[in-house]
Amino acid sequence: MRSLTEQDIRSSFINCSKGEAKRLPTPRDLAEHPWDDLDFLGWRDPGAPDRSYLVTERSGDVVGVTLRFPSSRRGFLHRSMCSLCLTTHPGNGVSLMTARKTGAAGREGNSVGIYMCADLACSLYVRGKKSLESGSRFEESLTVEQQIARTVGNLYAFLERLRV
Repeated sequence: MRSLTEQDIRSSFINCSKGEAKRLPTPRDLAEHPWDDLDFLGWRDPGAPDRSYLVTERSGDVVGVTLRFPSSRRGFLHRSMCSLCLTTHPGNGVSLMTARKTGAAGREGNSVGIYMCADLACSLYVRGKKSLESGSRFEESLTVEQQIARTVGNLYAFLERLRV
């Protein structure tokens, strides 16, 4: 993924208003991110514990979505697997995250959910750049490049469900 600016990020959101995108917090340490190892940039909102954000590149465009997840333990699964990168986490490492759909469906309150790594570090887990405190990644016959392609494919499928 190429390095993104705050302006790239703010103008990328597809499931919130321009005003909401203008007000949301962006990461302060953009220059320090390992861009070459990221399939998407994900971060949590420090002022709203139930919100997080995800921005990726798709077909040359930057696409961002706002996500919500339960701040209570109710939304976490015990020993569950991320639907994007297939990493298993014990305890609260995977959470159901929901994103409002785009357009009229989103304005009517429709959303799409996906179980994701709560820390949004899928790209780093797949590449072996971040290790789990406990839990594991399955031993796979796929190469790292194939696992990356699967993760990106799963992400793009999620993004498509937001537009339908």
